[in-house]
Amino acid sequence: MKLHASKDETLSSKTLPILIWVRVLVHILAGVFTLSLIFPFTSQSQKDRKIQQWSQRLLLIFKLKLVVTGLDDVIATRSLFAANHISWLDIHAINSCKPIRFVAKSEVRSWPIFGWMAKQLGTVFICRDSARHARQVVEQMAEVLKTESICIFPEGTSTNGAQVLPFKPNLFESALAAKCPIYPLSIRYVCEKTGLRSDSPAFIGDMGLLESMSRVIHEPGLLVQIHFLQAYRAEISGDSDRKQVAAYCQESIAQTL
Repeated sequence: MKLHASKDETLSSKTLPILIWVRVLVHILAGVFTLSLIFPFTSQSQKDRKIQQWSQRLLLIFKLKLVVTGLDDVIATRSLFAANHISWLDIHAINSCKPIRFVAKSEVRSWPIFGWMAKQLGTVFICRDSARHARQVVEQMAEVLKTESICIFPEGTSTNGAQVLPFKPNLFESALAAKCPIYPLSIRYVCEKTGLRSDSPAFIGDMGLLESMSRVIHEPGLLVQIHFLQAYRAEISGDSDRKQVAAYCQESIAQTL
């Protein structure tokens, strides 16, 4: 009996990841279908709802539980959100609780399928090594922030989440120009059983997207904790500068980690 149980457990451990990969593929194809054939004919509120549902389903497939705090304190107006960056999952975790437009590095645009999806969702792409392009993006963001919210990852790269890298101040200029609130947003991935930080979702170095997805699949039972922190009110702080705002957001997030 023990021998049979051992074989069943071995079979299950091999089969489960395959089933998850199949579910991921089907879910991505469903997203492509929605973006291609449904989005062009729906209102923004309907799009937001579908984005939220798709992102929530993706977290469920990867067996990630979402824990959100501070969202009730976010005022219902266009705002800039600034988050630490750990994983490609960050965007989907944020969209699961608050659908929003993002600023991403230009390399994301070339990712198979996901790059196309990001473009369809209105992502603003930035060339990190081009100061001229960065200025153009700031102007574009300021225009968007007149009517919509945007989320940025000011570290400029992803980390394992153990600490927060210095925030690059350039993109904060857009919120100062648009005179909108700026919310720090902390993201943390932890093991539900131990409560300790997990490195599995970290998308760092030369790691490929499929490799990163595989790491998450093989460590089920993770929590992704999102904490909306106290806003910096740019519209009532006339003497603010982008370095001051960037430092405020970085320090606020660091304190939660």
